[in-house]
Amino acid sequence: MARIELVKVNKNIETSTNILGNTIGRMLFSSGRTESGGDYPGERTSSFSLNDIDLTIPDGKTMVILGPSGCGKTTLLKVIAGLLPPDSGQVLYDGIDIAEIPPRERGIGMVFQNYALFPHFTSGENILSFFMFRKKTPELDQEAQEKYQRTSELMGVDIEHLIGRMPGNLSGGEKQRVAVARCITRDPTLFLLDEPFSNLDQKLREKYRISLKKLLRHFNITTVYVTHDQHEAVILADILCIMDRGELVQVGTYQEIYQSPKNIFTAEFLNLEYESRAFNQCDGEEFGLTYRGKVVGFRPEDATVCEKGAGMARGRVIDVIDLPMKKKSVLTVQLKKCDIQMYATKEYREGDEIEIKLERNDVFDPDSGDRISSH
Repeated sequence: MARIELVKVNKNIETSTNILGNTIGRMLFSSGRTESGGDYPGERTSSFSLNDIDLTIPDGKTMVILGPSGCGKTTLLKVIAGLLPPDSGQVLYDGIDIAEIPPRERGIGMVFQNYALFPHFTSGENILSFFMFRKKTPELDQEAQEKYQRTSELMGVDIEHLIGRMPGNLSGGEKQRVAVARCITRDPTLFLLDEPFSNLDQKLREKYRISLKKLLRHFNITTVYVTHDQHEAVILADILCIMDRGELVQVGTYQEIYQSPKNIFTAEFLNLEYESRAFNQCDGEEFGLTYRGKVVGFRPEDATVCEKGAGMARGRVIDVIDLPMKKKSVLTVQLKKCDIQMYATKEYREGDEIEIKLERNDVFDPDSGDRISSH
């Protein structure tokens, strides 16, 4: 196992993109015009930064890095792996700077989004590739076979029929299976996965998530898993790390972050109920609350319909979405100055007048977006 610590890590990456193409670029060049910010005609440069990353990944735990596309999840994973050296700060591997540890001694197993299998190796050779680059001995051969057999059993699937096939003849699910098996056979002390299920269909993703969870529990490997899929995060994460625009927003369990979001971004981002908005926001005066000038937020499940005269606010139903499988409906309710969404188990129609009370709410600063209090 391994304990990973990131201390004040900063990393800036600049990229160049030719947005106009060579022909138009030459035309602009001949007329003396170039796209601003680039060295060549039609070129645009942009930069991305990881800013002051402080993060601890405990021994044997699975940390899921969750965030919108482009927020820096993969960049952070590459920094942890040592593939990208930080501009400043340290990545500590059991208290030792990872830059001081030779790559072969880091014990890192990594599964990429595109699986990155050796195209000229069979599936069996890919799975045992860790042993192919070491001096062959009878002891090593025996160890390789034992690890292969154990890996095959723990994955819960029979991979024998894949052994002689080349990666080009495998489906996405089969490639994923081989890539994970390849990492497991080398007994990594740190397991890094970059959205390995994103190329699979929904049914296969659900199947392999459960298999991977069982594997991680069995091996007790320190794991960092990158995804933008919240259902995946809930299944796999011991600890959840929310990222936005190169910064760590909040770290904790899913339940902790869901119930006590650090700011409005986190509150709006976490949402397993895709049929409704994640978070309602309005002025506290709508509910007779005294948080003047502050944003009051609450989740749809924290608002309930109550008897006449017992509510904190009164509104009109302007939309109803029935969810028969969940035995409830999503109501969109117009208040005085805003509309909110909430759940109801009774039948309502557009135009119905209802009274609402809040079971729980958070108060946020309108300028910074940070949570001030919860009630």
